[in-house]
Amino acid sequence: MNKTVLIIDDDETLNMALARGLRAEGFAVVSAFDSEHGGEILNRIHVDAIVLDRMMTGLDGLTFLQNLRAGGDTTPVIMLTAMTGPENAIAGLSGGANDYLAKPFQLRELILRLNNIIKTTDAPIKLPKGLIFADNEFFVDSGTGSRLFALSGEEKKLLVHLTTPMGNIVSAAPMVAKRLRTKLNGVLSNLDIITVRGRGYKIIDHGSHDDKITE
Repeated sequence: MNKTVLIIDDDETLNMALARGLRAEGFAVVSAFDSEHGGEILNRIHVDAIVLDRMMTGLDGLTFLQNLRAGGDTTPVIMLTAMTGPENAIAGLSGGANDYLAKPFQLRELILRLNNIIKTTDAPIKLPKGLIFADNEFFVDSGTGSRLFALSGEEKKLLVHLTTPMGNIVSAAPMVAKRLRTKLNGVLSNLDIITVRGRGYKIIDHGSHDDKITE
């Protein structure tokens, strides 16, 4: 089944050009020319991704996106903008965008990014109880609330590899694996990292009956 994309952009010329281009690539496309209409569409139908302009008349795209996320909607969003500077990309991503594309851009780039965020959403990371991955960060859920799991860049990269999917055996620097193991043990007693001789490291969940150690 074709993936459905909602374009929300008050520039009708650009909106319709993107719609034609995406349809030619096999997407089903619905267009809205302001945030209010976009919200009405989302209340009626399911879409696989949203292409959202940041600056629009009426409710701007960033506020619309923040409201969408506050309401629990996790539909992947690519935000379009003519605004330059890294601070604008940070604002968009912090507001809940999955990706951020500056105008002008090529249709092919938009298509590649759409396919990427849809694929990522279709295949989420399945994590053990107590561990959450969102906005490119790990969080620990203690049952009374979640908090950021403070990791170095190397530690976070290793944890991503170990958990996508769970059971992966990953080679890593021993000191990085040791630091990550210590941090995991300190916040989640059900998780541990073991050495698989001659192959690398593996994360195990003592609370899962499906987990098997194969050294």
